[in-house]
Amino acid sequence: MALSFCGNDEGINAYSVDKGVLNNGCFVDALNLVPHVFLLFITFPILFIGWGSQSSKVQIHHNTWLHFPGHNLRWILTFSLLFVHVCEFAEGIVSNKMMETNHLHLFMPAFMGFVAATTSVVYYHNIETSNFPKLLLVLFIYWVLAFITKSIKLWKFAEHDVGPRHLRFCITALLVILYGLLMAVEINVIRVRKYVFFANPQKVKPPEDLQDLGVRFLQPFVNLLSKATYWWMNPLIIGAHKRPIELKKIGKLPIAMRALTNYLRLKDAYEDQRTAEDPDRAPSIWRSMYRAFGRPILLSSTFRYLADLLGFAGPLCISGIVQYLNTDNDVATPDKTKERYFDVYFMSSTELLKNTSVLAVLLFLALILQRTFLQASYYVTIETGINLRGALLELCNPLRCPFEHEFLAMIYNKILRLSTSNMSMGEMTLGQINNLVAIETNQLMWFLFLCPNLWAMPVQIVMGVILLYYLLGWSALVGASVIVLLAPVQYLIATKLADTQKSSLEHSTDRLKKTTEILKGIKLLKLYAWENIFCDSVEETRGKELTSLKTFAFYTSMSIFMNAAIPIAAVLATFVMHHFINKTGPSPSEAFAALALFHILVTPLFLLSTVVRFAVKALVSVQKLGEFLQSDEIGDDCWRNGDVPISFEAGKKHLGTTKAINRKKPMRYQMDNYEQPTRRQMRPTETEDVAVKVTNGFFTWGSNLSTLSDINIRIPTGQLTMIVGQVGCGKSSLLLAMLGEMQTIDGRVYWSNKNRYSVAYATQKSWLLNATVEENITFGSPFNKQRYKAVIDACSLQPDIDLLPFGDQTEIGERGINLSGGQRQRICVARALYQNTNIVFLDDPFSALDIHLSDHLMQEGILKFLQDDKRTVVLVTHKLQYLIHADWIIAMKDGSVLREGTLKDIQTHDVELYDHWKTLMNRQDQELEKDIQQDSQTLLERKTLRRAFYSREAKNQMDDEDEEEEEEEEDDDNMSTTTNRRSKIPWRVCWCYLSSGGFFMVFLMVSSKLLKHSVIVAIDYWLALWTSSKTNQSTGGGTFNGTSFSDGSSSNSTLPTADSLEAQNDSYYLPVFIILCAAGITLCLITSLSVEFLGLSAATNLHHNLLNKIIHAPIRFFDITPLGQILNRFSADTNIIDQHIPPTLESLTRSTLLCLSAIGVISSITPAFLLALVPLAVAFYFIQKYFRVASKSTHSICTYMYSYIIAYKLLYILDLQDLLDDSTQLPLLCHFSETAEGLTTIRAFRHEARFKQRMLELTDTNNTAYLFLSAANRWLEVRTDYLGAVIVLMAAGAAIWSLRYGLQSGGLVGLGLTYALTVTNYLNWVVRNLADLEVQMAAVKKVNSFLSTESENYEGSMDSSQVPENWPQDGEIKIQDLCVRYDPMLKPVLKHVNAYIEPGQKVGICGRTGSGKSSLSLAFFNMVDIFEGKIVIDGIDICKLPLQTLRSRLSIILQDPVLFSGSIRFNLDPERTCTDDRLWEALEIAQLKNMVKTLPGGLDAVVTEGGENFSVGQRQLFCLARAFVRKSSILIMDEATGVYRQTWPRCENILQKVVMTAFADRTVVTIAHRVHTILTADLVIVMKRGNILEYDKPETLLEQEDGMFASFVKADM
Repeated sequence: MALSFCGNDEGINAYSVDKGVLNNGCFVDALNLVPHVFLLFITFPILFIGWGSQSSKVQIHHNTWLHFPGHNLRWILTFSLLFVHVCEFAEGIVSNKMMETNHLHLFMPAFMGFVAATTSVVYYHNIETSNFPKLLLVLFIYWVLAFITKSIKLWKFAEHDVGPRHLRFCITALLVILYGLLMAVEINVIRVRKYVFFANPQKVKPPEDLQDLGVRFLQPFVNLLSKATYWWMNPLIIGAHKRPIELKKIGKLPIAMRALTNYLRLKDAYEDQRTAEDPDRAPSIWRSMYRAFGRPILLSSTFRYLADLLGFAGPLCISGIVQYLNTDNDVATPDKTKERYFDVYFMSSTELLKNTSVLAVLLFLALILQRTFLQASYYVTIETGINLRGALLELCNPLRCPFEHEFLAMIYNKILRLSTSNMSMGEMTLGQINNLVAIETNQLMWFLFLCPNLWAMPVQIVMGVILLYYLLGWSALVGASVIVLLAPVQYLIATKLADTQKSSLEHSTDRLKKTTEILKGIKLLKLYAWENIFCDSVEETRGKELTSLKTFAFYTSMSIFMNAAIPIAAVLATFVMHHFINKTGPSPSEAFAALALFHILVTPLFLLSTVVRFAVKALVSVQKLGEFLQSDEIGDDCWRNGDVPISFEAGKKHLGTTKAINRKKPMRYQMDNYEQPTRRQMRPTETEDVAVKVTNGFFTWGSNLSTLSDINIRIPTGQLTMIVGQVGCGKSSLLLAMLGEMQTIDGRVYWSNKNRYSVAYATQKSWLLNATVEENITFGSPFNKQRYKAVIDACSLQPDIDLLPFGDQTEIGERGINLSGGQRQRICVARALYQNTNIVFLDDPFSALDIHLSDHLMQEGILKFLQDDKRTVVLVTHKLQYLIHADWIIAMKDGSVLREGTLKDIQTHDVELYDHWKTLMNRQDQELEKDIQQDSQTLLERKTLRRAFYSREAKNQMDDEDEEEEEEEEDDDNMSTTTNRRSKIPWRVCWCYLSSGGFFMVFLMVSSKLLKHSVIVAIDYWLALWTSSKTNQSTGGGTFNGTSFSDGSSSNSTLPTADSLEAQNDSYYLPVFIILCAAGITLCLITSLSVEFLGLSAATNLHHNLLNKIIHAPIRFFDITPLGQILNRFSADTNIIDQHIPPTLESLTRSTLLCLSAIGVISSITPAFLLALVPLAVAFYFIQKYFRVASKSTHSICTYMYSYIIAYKLLYILDLQDLLDDSTQLPLLCHFSETAEGLTTIRAFRHEARFKQRMLELTDTNNTAYLFLSAANRWLEVRTDYLGAVIVLMAAGAAIWSLRYGLQSGGLVGLGLTYALTVTNYLNWVVRNLADLEVQMAAVKKVNSFLSTESENYEGSMDSSQVPENWPQDGEIKIQDLCVRYDPMLKPVLKHVNAYIEPGQKVGICGRTGSGKSSLSLAFFNMVDIFEGKIVIDGIDICKLPLQTLRSRLSIILQDPVLFSGSIRFNLDPERTCTDDRLWEALEIAQLKNMVKTLPGGLDAVVTEGGENFSVGQRQLFCLARAFVRKSSILIMDEATGVYRQTWPRCENILQKVVMTAFADRTVVTIAHRVHTILTADLVIVMKRGNILEYDKPETLLEQEDGMFASFVKADM
């Protein structure tokens, strides 16, 4: 047909204006073109000029600066305008087809209107971001002109009886309304900004957030289109492909989203509920949450409602397309004269919706809108959850997910005010607080996220059932009832999953505890050849864990099975019932619409049980949080404001000077010659003689009984006050009472001159921050280099700092370097010294220090440094020798003050107490005299630290070299190394994982997966054939795809009726359909089981191999590998392999095969679809490529959490997998933990505000990372969803085109469209699961890296049967030219050592640190690399023996006493080969028999982890008894008394006695630091730098006065 604007219909003059110009429809339509053309001509030049000037604006984020009022409303109206123009264009096109010739005026104004509306929003966006409002006058004129022209058109329609029954009238009315509203928006902008008719236009400043270039989370500031599509994320996603995303790159949060803002909002809502009438009424957390965050939750719910309702457009459009496709060309031409007005055809809305092309476009638009609303709902919910979590962290602390963030603020504030008595009395433990933070807030977060489902699901279910009933009648209700009835089964499975996971967690904790014990005591296990015994113990626990994991895998597979099988069962029940009720199968339009509806229905019913569970859990969590927020708080400071002047009688002072400590002269003599120190001057800020005064004080820790009674003390200003007394008499409690940490029953505490706000406090139990050494010491105070250096020297910390890899910038604390107790305590004291406070409280600072450090700290730190500072010092101590330096002494007994005064006062007035102190000091002196020359504990601690770091540096260097080699192997292409490494899926690791599961299981999984999806496609294809055959019969055809359905009679017989032929077809199709459905359901079960049990098999084998590899690794491996790194392989990585990889693997394979089968089905039905598939595949490739790289980079900041996803398989709630790890989450959790542990210190220093600020910063950092990850997920899902919508549109278009040319049937078209809809749902799952698997496979890679560790050679060249049973019988040792090294890459530690030890000899080996003593002891057990020479014991070279045989025949007592959790019997005899008499004999020899008999159970008495329920000395004696139990003729004692003698002096004497008696006939080799312990030995070996320097009897060596042994003895005397 020829093109003509007004048409050339026969007998009609379209250009006639006889009835008036405005009565000519074509002229009115032409008039409607004028505003659109005007806008395009005016705006295009301005747009080009505007775009050219954008590059100069760099001060703020200009493209996100929203200036004009009504911004969002304008975008919503413009989108609505675009949609109406699309409908107008479609109506014009369809109406034009009803005309004889083409009438361009029917659709060209709509097309130009669409272009103009698009141009208007682009123009507005550029004008707005350029802040040039005068140019908006163009838009105002456009809206006015468009409104006038559309109003004229509507007026003329009304004049000619065109009304609401005609679609064009309704569209025109809508356009008039929209143009009018847009005109009103423009008038409002003029009114507010005053930019046209006003002399003084309003000046607008950019938002504060956008002036800060550090704010990079721009979601609140971008326009509506960018918000909906997350377009602003493009630079970050694309940039991640070039460079990994770093924490600093993601910037800060906008002010409105920060934790402090949200905390104040929640706090106000919480506090507003307290009324003057009822002040004790507990506020409701639910109400607080609703008041503070109800609006975004309602907005999210609205988006969810819209998304769910639009979701039903898919099935309805499919039904319409299939139904009207066959009738499109056969539609009877209507009576055109009846529907003609203005000489053109007017159609109704129902006629338009019968056009398949229109339905295809509507389906596309509905999918776009549905996915946009759904992602918007997810985002708003997550953002709200993040804000709420931040607020609660300040008010209780959550471990995981978004919603916890506002609660965090509330919880943290509560922790800072929590009563110490609550913690000390066990009413509130650290574990309970961590549970509140980690679990309860997490439950609330999950409930919040699922909240929209709570009210959206019922609507979705009701709508789905109504539509099914509309399509299929009563038979649909049967299918729906199948889904509903199986929902409780899913709930039961979910409950069982949760219970099984708890059981699995308990076994996992037990296994990890045993593994930790093994790793900590690995040296002892190897020396005693007990590896296999303890390995079997772990395997036994692992077996119990695997039993739980099998149950967990079974229920998980059942959950997956139900999810996959329920739609098949529902479809089967529906169509079978439909056949029996209606005596026929469904039509294609009914069948495939019902199929799509069943898939929609399954999700809400599946989630219903989960939502109910989390609702119940949330109620419990809110109750617990409420109880916590109502718990007791520490008292305020109103009773401590110490502006009360107190005079101090100082008449009992004696002039004199501070005495230096002389260790050569015992303290008891110095006390007799004691003179009272002079009174120190007060600080300028102090004007009172008394710093603190307690009168009539009665204090308690929460019980009704007083812990401290009748306390009347005073702390003199500027003086050193010492508090002494027996253990448990209340010294530490007295300090805490003065600090206000205890509950006051009676009395008052007075602080003078606001000293309470100038206190430094060092607790008895050292408390460190997870920070650097410098930050721990300065503790928020300004850094003063001179003062810092003086404090370091006073606390003897410089030698320790020099050993740290980064000096005082090394991070310590829970996440940092493990320091010894003494090092930690000295840092805490240094913190108190560094603070420039008036008062310093020191609670037993010498408890973990040896005598040398104690003296130095007392002299340099307390007496010198603090004296120079003129500070008031209160010192709690057990070191009575320091009493001579005290200006004031408070002696305590049984919670009361026994005596108060100067030492002279006590000497004069309480002679008995004074003599008692002298007696105690006399005992201390006897012990101290022996310790002066020996290696101090401090030196040993530093040696340990040095060894640890040197070995780790070597290990790190080796690891770096290995990584470089791996990178060189992998990076063969020309891509950048970084990009290649980050975007490559670890297929090799995947294969390692699958092969660990067993080839049969892999074959079963792959074959069952392929077969299952083939059967599912066959089910749907068969349904298409069945329904299409019905359509063909109803249209008179009896064949389909060349298959004839005849009754078998001759050609002359009568043809069967349609009903009989249909019955025959049903009897042919229905049984096959039932068989296929049954096969599909069976295969669903097999596949779900095969994947889970493949994962279980892989987990079993990987853990078994890992445990055996680690436990049989050389001892060098444990020296150079940090314990935490090994434990991570057994904890976090094993957990991922056990529980997280299988469901991810199942989901990935399922979603990938679904997408591939869908594309395959669509392509086979409509080959033309393949043309459109090529560009779509390219687009998908780049989307997944960029997202996977960005996702993996973001996982360096965030990591996925799966436990609930596994348990409940939430089909479309994948976002809550993202749980923050080391970079943002761990610091936040550590901050909560360290705050709860160091409450008393924080409150004493008055640093609550600083810690709260730090918490807010960590929370904001954590939130920022989480929000970016959530936005990245939305970015992916929006694009894959839009891509899926395009696939649906292309499939529909190809199907319509194919069917019009008679290529396919309606049933196959319905099949293709149904499958196209599944692509929309599963495309983003493919990408997300790929990213997940890539991250999770890192755990397998880490485990595999340990599996390559070389094991010790346990076999030896001799068979164990060749070794005599009683070997070694004599204990003869020959060392011949022995050379030993720890690693082939390291230098030898023993060089050509030769020695001979006769049977039964007692040999002592001595030498300085690093001389090779310990290395020689390890060489006896073949624990090091003997690369030259040999050791022959009783005629057998030990290198030829199997390691198990060698080590099981020797005995050793290590320096560190190692006990394992279990019983005393197990610790003495793990092999269970000895009788009870033998064990009691060993205990008697170790002088432990009487003690063990008093324990419940005797030999079966419990030993806690590490033997903590016994003293260090007792542990050492248990080790001695263990050595005696093993009947070996050779005993090695490695530094057995070097450290522990000062802890329990009896220990050394007992050891020496046992060696002389019980081991009299055995060969004993003693390695000692103090040579006086080996003076009675038969032979002494002196070593130096790996060589034997002296070798003879001790008497002979002593005669050599210039010899090294003689010098050692002289130094030790």
